[in-house]
Amino acid sequence: MTQPLLPLTARSRDEAHRAATPLELFFDLCFVVAVAQAGAELVHAVAEGHAGSGIVNYAMVFWAIWWAWMNFTWFASAYDNDDVLYRVVTLVQIAGVLILAAGVSRAFEDHDFLIVYIGYLVMRLALSSQWLRAAHHATDPAERTMCRRYAGGVVACQVGWTALLFVPEDARPWVFLVMALAEMSVPMLAERDVTTQWHPHHIAERYGLFTIIVLGETIAAATVAVKSGVTENDALGEVLPIAAGGLLIVFAAWWIYFVVPAHDRLASNRQGFLWGYGHYLIFTSAAAIGAGIEIAVEQAVGKAHISTLAASSAVTIPTAVFLLCVWLLHARYFKVGIAQQSVLPVSSLAILMCTFAGHWAVFAAGLVAAATVAVGVTLTTRNPATRRGA
Repeated sequence: MTQPLLPLTARSRDEAHRAATPLELFFDLCFVVAVAQAGAELVHAVAEGHAGSGIVNYAMVFWAIWWAWMNFTWFASAYDNDDVLYRVVTLVQIAGVLILAAGVSRAFEDHDFLIVYIGYLVMRLALSSQWLRAAHHATDPAERTMCRRYAGGVVACQVGWTALLFVPEDARPWVFLVMALAEMSVPMLAERDVTTQWHPHHIAERYGLFTIIVLGETIAAATVAVKSGVTENDALGEVLPIAAGGLLIVFAAWWIYFVVPAHDRLASNRQGFLWGYGHYLIFTSAAAIGAGIEIAVEQAVGKAHISTLAASSAVTIPTAVFLLCVWLLHARYFKVGIAQQSVLPVSSLAILMCTFAGHWAVFAAGLVAAATVAVGVTLTTRNPATRRGA
């Protein structure tokens, strides 16, 4: 039975059988709403020929979603005590992300970030209260200082984000860039004397679960797009290759991400920061694949005002970015020999080349992705050193 109040103290990094909690899974599920909204608006912007502004807005909104998720995830890995107060504050954070999701359309269409800001404010104030509570229960003065630095940094950055509401539209990307860098510097500054007790296996599982959720959202978006294309335009011949290629891409993305034990790379804060921050590109590109499949379907049935080349690149570019980032962040550390190391970079380049295959571009990219998995499995099986490492 959940206790009303327990000390919010650090958990052990060596804790056995540490797994994601039902509350964390619910937290992730609610974040999918915001991810879906951002993806839908990206589809609309690109399909209407506003790819530049759509991509910039998508990158900004997705960063806000990802950063709020990541802050909660690493805090929970170190301090989750699962008492009533912790649960309530976490539910407040969930309410904040739902508010943010409700403002995504206005941010894209009217460049009005007020609702997004309010949702972000709710999430960040709840998080800072968690850090202050952890500071209150900390017995080590250095840990108490670290928690207070986190709380102060979160609040200071939130004040800085207010500028996004008042600066001219052309200046917003630059304000965003400055504030994003400020946000990402907070953990490094807060933990310069002592580190939080995050759990490597737990962090790897949480990131893996969010990757599955984002890929699942990609499948859902692609399914809706194909259904719409068939129902409204009776264009099965045009959308079937896109659907098949998209499915192969998502299956391959799942396989490639989970083929190596990511937690083995999380031995220190330096590795953890690089790995955790780098996942912004993995999550963003994975979600963008689904948006790209929708765009490709809309272009195939004549609903998108863009060229076949542009529609194809909406799928191939994020796919290539996903594969390359997975290789850079952890896959390359588990590869033996030049052949294994070359598979994902070469595959990324090949998928980019598929962009020029016309209406068969997505299907060709799917075949390349499937071949990537097949070649990787074959090389791993033939190399005893790799099997021992695994």
